[in-house]
Amino acid sequence: MDKTTRRSLVLGLGATGLVAACGNGVGSDGASRIDARVQSTLDHMFDQYPGTRELAAQSRGMLVMPLVTEVGLGLGGAYGRGALLVGRSVVDYYSATTASAGFQIGAQQFSHVLFFMTEQALSDFRRAPGWAAGADIEYAINDRGEMLKAETTTSLSPVIAVVFAQTGLRVGATLEGTKYSRIIP
Repeated sequence: MDKTTRRSLVLGLGATGLVAACGNGVGSDGASRIDARVQSTLDHMFDQYPGTRELAAQSRGMLVMPLVTEVGLGLGGAYGRGALLVGRSVVDYYSATTASAGFQIGAQQFSHVLFFMTEQALSDFRRAPGWAAGADIEYAINDRGEMLKAETTTSLSPVIAVVFAQTGLRVGATLEGTKYSRIIP
């Protein structure tokens, strides 16, 4: 390689890095859009499932994912963005991603809220560089969208998931294997 080619390569890589850094969300209206969607999602959930008000009042924090889009045709994936609320204040923004493989076909969109019922569960979530939802999540709404009773066993679970507003051709949204990562919107 001659000097001109090396210099062009270094300048090109540097410019690519600068352009990539511009897409980090700083200075965009992404946060205000997420905030508006989060509030709309909470309003809808509280109207449709009044029992979730009690969960919200008892929780130490809520991760609200207003819209998760999931598609699959053999290989599948899902993505959404939302916010973590402690009290009534947004403290962080998160993305949710899922990858899957197997017999699957279709697409759906849904909303979900994770209620962190203990300080330890909330602290573990916030400290993790990427928290993955597992089988230990207690679901407070079944696949048909009917509210299950928030009994003592449910309210003692460290994390409770409410999945609602499902649309599309795939039935039975699950959060198992979903990875949540902090983002700058």
